[in-house]
Amino acid sequence: MNQDGTLILVPTPVGNLEDMTLRAIRVLKEVDLILAEDTRTSGVLLKHFEISTPMKSHHKFNEHETAEYFARRIENGEKIALITDAGTPGISDPGFLLVRECRRRGIKVECLPGATAFVPALVASGLPCDRFVFEGFLPPKKGRNTKLLSLAQESRTLVFYESPKRLQRTLKDLMQYFGKERKACVCREISKIHENFNFNTLSELYKYYSENQAKGEIVIIVDGFETSAKNNSNEL
Repeated sequence: MNQDGTLILVPTPVGNLEDMTLRAIRVLKEVDLILAEDTRTSGVLLKHFEISTPMKSHHKFNEHETAEYFARRIENGEKIALITDAGTPGISDPGFLLVRECRRRGIKVECLPGATAFVPALVASGLPCDRFVFEGFLPPKKGRNTKLLSLAQESRTLVFYESPKRLQRTLKDLMQYFGKERKACVCREISKIHENFNFNTLSELYKYYSENQAKGEIVIIVDGFETSAKNNSNEL
């Protein structure tokens, strides 16, 4: 194996382009190839930072077929960077399969620190962030109820990703399984010009978003069961 071959996971801004690190820009200029979730979206980013490195697509619809192919190229000495449309590869985005294949082959893997949506959402939510569980997107159909039931008495703060179209339904489901008075924060458009944090009970959040259409990328932070139960007890 050529020891020079390396897979580098490079986070990209979730909103403000100023969140791009100097190291990320340098790496993307130096590698042999950039794998992008959507080359059109990433093309805008690369043009902004004057990065002319060749790109190829690597997304959830082809990663099962392409992971082995790109791992072989890295094994033969290429340095390849993986980026997604926004945030850190592998966090509710493609990346895991290629990393696993590279690790299986003994290939060097690096991951740069950088942007991801749930960390600023969690820290700025006002809910406990010393212990949390990241659940990403809930299953849209099969397994959804089972997953929610299993999380109903989770004591750690819960973190979910959601789309604007499914937000109302998800808040209704969370309210059903976690209780109407469970505290939560709906965080929208992290690091963008219309960034917004809406902190309230699940019932009030459901009511609000039933009357107001949400827009943009969404992170939902939900209070853990023990913290919620303790707070409710203190209010009695």
